[in-house]
Amino acid sequence: MIKEIEAIRDQEAEASIQTSGAIGQLVKLRGIGPEMATTPHSEAFYRTFSNRREVASYAGLTPTPWSSGSLQTDQGISKAGNPRLRKTMVELAWLWLRYQPDSSLSRWFRDRVRDGKGRIKRIAIVALARKLVVALWRYLNIGLIPEGSLLKI
Repeated sequence: MIKEIEAIRDQEAEASIQTSGAIGQLVKLRGIGPEMATTPHSEAFYRTFSNRREVASYAGLTPTPWSSGSLQTDQGISKAGNPRLRKTMVELAWLWLRYQPDSSLSRWFRDRVRDGKGRIKRIAIVALARKLVVALWRYLNIGLIPEGSLLKI
């Protein structure tokens, strides 16, 4: 049953590639395959968003504000958005670091993390996932390729 569903997904992705649809545009980026392109499209990019904050909020990748008296800070991510999209974007962020090492997003991550391990790296990858979902939304809506990213040949 899973093979049938994957076959249908791959057919839809192939049709989108041939007609320059949204999935086809995502698959053109190096490191993004049919499965990683289909999930964000079917979960979020088929909708219209007004701005980048709406996109990140829908994905559940925005910070939760906290205030007590005169203290006002941001806590961890809200997780109030789409869990499947959030999980996929975090996985895609790891793939982005591997297959797009010279992009501005990857350089941003490396500058923040440097030799950090564990918790620092996990926090930074979620931040990268937020930046990546916004960059991909811009790519699909206005055609702005994320800076320094490579397309498949």
